[in-house]
Amino acid sequence: MEIQEIVYKQKDFFKTQQTKNIRFRKMYLEKLRDVILENEHLLYEAIYQDFGKSKFDTFTTEISFVLNDIEYYLKNLKSLSKPKRVRTNLVNQFGKSRIYSEPLGNVLVIGAWNYPYQLSLSPIVAALAAGNCCILKPSEIAENTMKVMAKIINENFPPEYVYAYEGGIEETTELLKLKFDKIFFTGSTKVGKIVYEAAAKNLTPVTLELGGKSPAIITKEANLEVAAKRIIWGKFLNAGQTCVAPDYLLIEESVQEQFLEMLRKYIQEFKYESGSEHYTKIINQKNFERLITLIDKDKIYFGGNFNREKLFIEPTILTNIHWNDEVMQEEIFGPILPVISFTNLNVILNEILELEKPLAAYLFTDNSEEKENFLQKLSFGGGCINDVMMHLGNENLPFGGVGNSGIGNYHGKFGFETFSNQKAILERATWGEPNIKYPPYSEKKLSWIKRFL
Repeated sequence: MEIQEIVYKQKDFFKTQQTKNIRFRKMYLEKLRDVILENEHLLYEAIYQDFGKSKFDTFTTEISFVLNDIEYYLKNLKSLSKPKRVRTNLVNQFGKSRIYSEPLGNVLVIGAWNYPYQLSLSPIVAALAAGNCCILKPSEIAENTMKVMAKIINENFPPEYVYAYEGGIEETTELLKLKFDKIFFTGSTKVGKIVYEAAAKNLTPVTLELGGKSPAIITKEANLEVAAKRIIWGKFLNAGQTCVAPDYLLIEESVQEQFLEMLRKYIQEFKYESGSEHYTKIINQKNFERLITLIDKDKIYFGGNFNREKLFIEPTILTNIHWNDEVMQEEIFGPILPVISFTNLNVILNEILELEKPLAAYLFTDNSEEKENFLQKLSFGGGCINDVMMHLGNENLPFGGVGNSGIGNYHGKFGFETFSNQKAILERATWGEPNIKYPPYSEKKLSWIKRFL
C-alpha cells in the first residue's frame, strides 16, 4: 500500500469519530504496552546492533520512558479529556464557558536516531492518547531499530489508525509533501528548518524538538564531588549522543584543577571503554569522522583515543578552550567535553546570552543568589540545578526548546495538549437578553458599554 493511500485512509478513519472514544484510546494504548513487552527482546537486539547499547541503558533511557508515558495516560486520560469549566465574564452572562480538548486528526511523527525508541514512541503515545491517527517515520540512521519498530507496529495495528513508514531522506521528503494536521519532529536545527518550511506550505502546526549547545556551570559554591559524578554520567551516557547532555563546562577558575581531577576519576571508575556494556559506540562513520576533527590534540586533558573500526571514541576532556574554537561552533553530540574557566558568574552568563538559546542548561551551586541569577538571566528549554538531564524523568514538567532549540513541548499533560486543539465554547442562556449591544446606538448605550467593558 502506498504511503499516500495510508494517509488518506487515516483521514477517512478519523472522520468516523472512533478515535475520540476514550475506551478506544485506552484499548490501543494497552495494546501498544503489551506489544512492547512481548517484543522486548527484539528491541534489545536491534538497538545493540545499532549502538552496542546494553539492556540496562536501553530499558532505563528508552523503554521505561515509553511504558511510563502509557501508564500516565491510562491513569489520567479521563481527566485530561474532560471539558474544563472556566469563569464566564460579566459581558457574557448568563452563560457557561468550557474548553474542550479535541484531537487534531492525522499526525506525522518524525523520530530521532539517538534514542530511537523513546523519541519515536513517546510522541506516538501522546498523539494516540489525544485521539489522533498517526504516521511514524523512525530515523533510518538507526536502521535496525527503525525496522523493528515498523515490524511490531505494522503487524499489530490497523494502518488506517497507526502506521510506521520505513525509509530515508527521499521517503521523508515525499511524506512532507502530504498534508497533515500536525507534524512532530525531533532532530537537528538544520533539518528542523526544512520540516518547518514544508509544514508552512499547508499551514500545518509543528512541534520541533531540536538541540543546541547546552552549558553546565560549576561555581566554587558547588558540591564538587556530586557535580563531577552527575556530569560524567550525563555527558557520556550514550557516548554523548544525547540532545540534553552538557555540551560544554564552565568552571570557576579557583576550583578548576580540583574539579578536573574529579572528572578524570569518575570516567575511569565508570569504565567507559571500547566494548563495555556501560558505553556505546558512535552511530556511524559520518558522525565518527565529524567528532574526531573536533578533538584538538594540544588541548586534551584526558582521553582523545579512538578506534575507527569499532566506531569508538574515548571520553575526552579538552581544556584551555575559547569561544571561537571549532569545538564551540556547533552542538558536539558526542563524547567530547570542552572546558572554559571563568572568574565572574555574571560575566559568563552575559557571554552565554550572546549565543543561541540552548535546549538545556545546568548550574551546580549551593548559593541561592547564584541560582536566582541563573534562572532570571538565561533563557533555555529546561534544565536542572545540581543535576543534569533528570528533568526529563518528571512527567509533570514540559520538555521542549525555545528559539533555535525548538518550538513547543510535550511529556505528560503537555504532550496531550500538543496533539490537541483547545476548543472554546460559550453556551448562553436564551432569557434576559439586554438590548445594549444592538442598534440603534446612542451616547447613553456607549456610556454603559464603557462601564461593562
